[in-house]
Amino acid sequence: MTSSRSDSQLQYSPKAQEIIRRTNELLASGGYNGFSYADIAELVDVRKASIHHHFPTKADLVKATVALHRDAVRRGLQSLDESTADPLERLVAYCRFWAQCIEESNPPICICALLAAELPAVPAEVADEVKGHFRDLHAWVASTMEEGKSKGSMQLADAPSAEASMFMASIHGAMLAARAAGDASLFSEIAKLSTDRLRIA
Repeated sequence: MTSSRSDSQLQYSPKAQEIIRRTNELLASGGYNGFSYADIAELVDVRKASIHHHFPTKADLVKATVALHRDAVRRGLQSLDESTADPLERLVAYCRFWAQCIEESNPPICICALLAAELPAVPAEVADEVKGHFRDLHAWVASTMEEGKSKGSMQLADAPSAEASMFMASIHGAMLAARAAGDASLFSEIAKLSTDRLRIA
């Protein structure tokens, strides 16, 4: 699930893009409250005032970071739709993408999965972006499952929407489980169970 640089990225200067990239890393490692502008300033080698110039508040910065994450995911899913004819194999490829990210800690977890656990404590504009990500992903998973069912290549125990919710809960729960256990392979094990149950026996 790869994608090229998007138009939304190009609206930011190279320095702003570096700030966002470092913010993504810090979010993945410690969540919304796990870093400050001082941490970013040290990593990017700029003054805090420079960060405030690009992103006046932390909420602005994290919102921009999540928005670019959403954009990258949307383009990645579109790429899967265009390159993989079998709906079930698209879900497998999606899991494989995250398995590799978690194995290589690049990133070690989806930042939206991490921020979802913090929703009551994050600014509303950030929460809206996180919720939007999950709506987008749910729509894609449900549509993929509906296509698989209609083609006779996927078995569903419930309606596509309900199955999509279960799949997403399994995948994002697997990310957290792998982190808690300190074992990246745990994600792959759970993800495989989640896709194997959809295969036609």
